[in-house]
Amino acid sequence: QEQLVESGGGLAQAGGSLTLSCEASIRSFSNYEIAWFQQAPGKEREFLAVIRSHNGGTHYADSVKGRFTISRDNAKRAVYLQMNSLKPEDTAVYYCAAGDCFGYGCTLPGTYDYWGQGTQVTVSS
Repeated sequence: QEQLVESGGGLAQAGGSLTLSCEASIRSFSNYEIAWFQQAPGKEREFLAVIRSHNGGTHYADSVKGRFTISRDNAKRAVYLQMNSLKPEDTAVYYCAAGDCFGYGCTLPGTYDYWGQGTQVTVSS
């Protein structure tokens, strides 16, 4: 069964850090772009960051640029999201997603073929 599984969520204080992991059991994992999205209660799923399949190029939403870092380890079939300088507004369920995308399409949830179940991140003030 091809799937993504997130882990690493939890409770953090404002200004603190968390690292999320996304482990994949997807064939040809290295061929997919992998992205992180967040979804807060009552809001739409929002793009955070994407890492490209082969050259490892990255793109971030303005809201997390300079605070979050996405990385991948194709040998381990894993993607990570290092989150620093956390803010209460970062509180949400975080999802990783895998798909084949280019440019602006990488920021759209509908682009992605595989999704994890999500992991909750709560940031207290």
